[in-house]
Amino acid sequence: MTQSVIPPSPSVEDYAAQLAANGDESIFQRDDPFALFVDWLQAAKASEPNDANAMTLATVDADGLPDARMVLLKDVDARGFTFFSNQESAKGEQLWAHPSAALLFHWKSLRRQVRIRGAVEAVSEAEADAYFASRARESRIGAWASDQSRPLESRAVLEARVAEQTAGFADRDVPRPDRWTGWRVKPQQIEFWRDRPFRLHDRLRFDLQGGAWTGTRLWP
Repeated sequence: MTQSVIPPSPSVEDYAAQLAANGDESIFQRDDPFALFVDWLQAAKASEPNDANAMTLATVDADGLPDARMVLLKDVDARGFTFFSNQESAKGEQLWAHPSAALLFHWKSLRRQVRIRGAVEAVSEAEADAYFASRARESRIGAWASDQSRPLESRAVLEARVAEQTAGFADRDVPRPDRWTGWRVKPQQIEFWRDRPFRLHDRLRFDLQGGAWTGTRLWP
């Protein structure tokens, strides 16, 4: 008989540990979803082993088929959640055709997640330039070398392209290529979820209505 790879349900002791971590009711008195998100992100930076700013970006293609991948959050403020990539990639083409997206943060160490949905806009050229300039030189060269999402014959072809671009930028700065930019997800809805014992989880959803955020507690 094949042994199941699905772990058993948590024990009572496991649930007790979850309650100790996520039992504070004060989140339901919060009225600013961005401030609450930053608090949770800071906690995740202290507990997640890798990339606390990693998030799932969900888009739709030309046929309306959902698509998702992991990207890194690079900025968050009252305007929204910002990330950067090649606009000629699959995600870039989908975002230009359908400028809306969903984001998901999952912090396993904290047993928390945040879901975000909203419209998408491109960042300004100044913002894109500033962030691109902050990247490692090798990463900037990689942005010039890669035809992201296109078929690649072999790793050797990629490495040859990187070597070619490295030689081409020898002894000079590596500027941002036109095809590389950033996007900002402007949320219309932000939902905070945290694990509680016996699947009786906490959910707090904020909806943007008339320019103001309204918080609603949801059933698990």
